[in-house]
Amino acid sequence: MKRRYQIEQQRAVQQFRRLATEENPDIQMILPMANIVGLLQQGVGHLLRQAGLELMGLVMEEEVRHLAGERHQQHEGRRAHRWGKEDGYCVVDGQKVPIQKTRLRTKDKREQRLGSYELFQRSEPLQAGVWDKMMRGLSTRNYGAVVKDFQDAYGIEKSAVSENFIEASREKVKQLMERPLGELRLCAVLIDGTPFKDRQMIAALGIGCDGTKTVLGIREGATENATVVGALLGELLERGLDFSTPRLYVLDGGKALHTAVRRHAGESAFIQRCQVHKKRNVVDHLPEEHKADVRRKLQSAYSMADYEDAKRALERLHHELMHLNPSAARSLEEGLEETLTVYKLRVPGQLRRTLSCTNVIESAFSIVETVCRNVKRWREGDQIERWVGSGLLVAEQQFRKVIGFRQIPLLLSSMANAVSHKSIAKKAAIA
Repeated sequence: MKRRYQIEQQRAVQQFRRLATEENPDIQMILPMANIVGLLQQGVGHLLRQAGLELMGLVMEEEVRHLAGERHQQHEGRRAHRWGKEDGYCVVDGQKVPIQKTRLRTKDKREQRLGSYELFQRSEPLQAGVWDKMMRGLSTRNYGAVVKDFQDAYGIEKSAVSENFIEASREKVKQLMERPLGELRLCAVLIDGTPFKDRQMIAALGIGCDGTKTVLGIREGATENATVVGALLGELLERGLDFSTPRLYVLDGGKALHTAVRRHAGESAFIQRCQVHKKRNVVDHLPEEHKADVRRKLQSAYSMADYEDAKRALERLHHELMHLNPSAARSLEEGLEETLTVYKLRVPGQLRRTLSCTNVIESAFSIVETVCRNVKRWREGDQIERWVGSGLLVAEQQFRKVIGFRQIPLLLSSMANAVSHKSIAKKAAIA
């Protein structure tokens, strides 16, 4: 429920907009050449900033004239009368700059707000400017010294910048988490987690049928457990993502991810386990002298184009590892078939390399780490979510189409045929 002052602000802005559209008065600003030359001594930017402040004053005075009439003259349509001046501020390039404004009082002695002044004071541009600069690596400590353009500007101290960033990042994450997904046509969804402090941030990223990438959502948890991942997928479902559509799900290999995806998508889900994670998990079991050789054999197997050839190579390696290190062999065997899903679907080479691992989302996480490099201390609350969400939005701005996107129609056709064959086989089994 809006408070009274918020209603009055909105009403004042609406009245000002009507003045601009219906009466459209002319505003003329006259600057003596000597003043212009003096301002230019400090650069064109200084001239434009000072001229902008003077223009704001003229706009406010025009609105005052419209509400209170000409000074010292009778005005039948007068809605308010002048009541002196007071100090205020406007927001320019993320800075609060002092200005003076005329006060108005209505006939019943209430304060009459100026719609133009309310627009000049809007906090959204300030918060957006703070968010953008913080995402580019500017710290709160150095913010004021770097961005200050006006000698008497304020609101750019460390604490003020921090407050504005919190509000801006909170709004950005809210928009990210409320995006409607019903119109998205996705051929693949990648789900992976990244550790922050003692938390695990799980992120979902979609690849469209045209190759474009979109951040779908994030969820914070202690680990990559099925409850957390299920909650993330449940949110995507509520926002319109259709899980009945045949789609490839590229996962980092965790059992929790596999369980949650199967629960939501069922037989429509084609699960591809990340080959990079599989290599890492297998090699981590081995002593140092065997790591390079096993890593090379894994890479060779996953580089093959044919499913049967790749599977035979992996089975040979599994047999070798049973004699060398049974733990490494069991790690390779677990979920081995799901590391070859893109081969079974006969996905062409370029697209297969893209969709055989979670590198696409790992690349986005690397941008998140760069964005978060100035954070020295992680606190409780929504700080981690705000920073990770903001970092993913920055990454999204840099996204390009996935390598091999022209081959996506072949992937879609293969998945449709596979679902059709599963359906026929199921009906035959029932009969």
